[in-house]
Amino acid sequence: MKNFKRNIALLSALALAGTMLAGCGEKATDEGNAPAGGDNAAATEAAGNSGSDEAAASTSNDGKVLKICAWNEEFKGLFETYYAGTAPISGTETYYDKAPGLPEGVTVEWVITANEGNAYQDKLDQDLLAQADNSGDALIDMFLFEADYALKYVNSPYTLDVKSIGLTDGDLGEMYQYTKDICTDDAGALKGVSWQATPGLFAYRRSIAKDVIGSDDPADVQAAVADWGKFSETAAAAKDKGYFMLSGYDDAYRTFSNNVAAPWVDANNKIVVDDNLMTWVDQTKEFTDNGYNEGSSLWSDVWAQGQSAAGKVFGYFYSTWGINFTLLGNAGEEGFGDWGVCEGPQSYYWGGSWLAGCAGTDNADLVADIMKHMTCNAETMTAITENTQDYTNNASAMNALANSDFQSEFLGGQNHIALFAEAAPKIDMSNITAYDQGLNESFQAAFKDYFTGAVDKDTALENFYTAAIEKYPGLTK
Repeated sequence: MKNFKRNIALLSALALAGTMLAGCGEKATDEGNAPAGGDNAAATEAAGNSGSDEAAASTSNDGKVLKICAWNEEFKGLFETYYAGTAPISGTETYYDKAPGLPEGVTVEWVITANEGNAYQDKLDQDLLAQADNSGDALIDMFLFEADYALKYVNSPYTLDVKSIGLTDGDLGEMYQYTKDICTDDAGALKGVSWQATPGLFAYRRSIAKDVIGSDDPADVQAAVADWGKFSETAAAAKDKGYFMLSGYDDAYRTFSNNVAAPWVDANNKIVVDDNLMTWVDQTKEFTDNGYNEGSSLWSDVWAQGQSAAGKVFGYFYSTWGINFTLLGNAGEEGFGDWGVCEGPQSYYWGGSWLAGCAGTDNADLVADIMKHMTCNAETMTAITENTQDYTNNASAMNALANSDFQSEFLGGQNHIALFAEAAPKIDMSNITAYDQGLNESFQAAFKDYFTGAVDKDTALENFYTAAIEKYPGLTK
């Protein structure tokens, strides 16, 4: 483990800054905001008469202010450490000295808008609409977006084909394919790149695992949760010992929603509720009725407290960022060494952040250089993982760490990168749609009333359809 414990305070701060949880998870909302090309998609409709090729042609390189839009300060901290070289993370000094630095005379303007209540997307959409009429310091050069609403911006004229500004197949060759698939538009152009890959695992309390199954070894825990049948059996055993298998209703959702057989919306704009989602409903109702979960909601105080030393929750489904940012912060110093990870019942992914070059930028070469250094450079990727334990988007760099003596003190000396390296190539984005964020949130919200007994299953399903069509009037049941 390299420099990790020295960075715990920083990681906790990053997790809180600008609602970090919303940045990577489900707290961000999409109410009243349809995907690009859909109903009420003001930004794309306004740009309907100008294609992405025309927008890309308008880029230049004479800017003196680099304007970057984001919803929190996670990338800002990484950028200042690994590219600008202005604010090193503790323990990164040797790499900090290698930061390229900004061109002389160029300053950075960060436009940070918290994601709560869809504020980030609303502000970004307004600024993108004004991009064609702006010049100089007012121009957006780069902005970030998340997986759940990526296609809204990917299939718009506001994002640049990264190859049009100088990235090559060689630059992109070590990125995990799914991170490119998610940002490839309908014409086949790659419109965004990420420094992260976000496969998910099952994180468990070692002390609770010892009490429930007699071992905290990752292989033994994996055997106890290897499929959903065994997972339920272990949940019953955990209850007998006075523990909860999961914290609440939403914990397992991503493992089911990432393994659906078809997209949320078909070619006829009809909403498709996949059988796997109804399996999640049935399992969650069973867990709730049997007392296998604590009845919490994702991101709530009860959910977070379950990860503390006083918590009684066996485990949580977390992706890369969740372990090194959120779980670490919630577990605190007392949690160091009392957590481990295993693959869990199913492979899945959760979250991630992408960088997009904005059409009309007057810093096109600088944007391309930042993308190359922050998402394509194996040395940068290795340094970020070593210093923060996040999982980065370079297969060769991650495989090297997976086969090394790399360790996480927080995870009891486990090399969790090895498990992530096995899971990352399995991620499949073929069923992604531009509606995923809003429909996932509406589905979970509607069925919470069923889990608590307020409505029956059929009513919850009808309430979901009503909410979904109100949010996206162009869709049908």
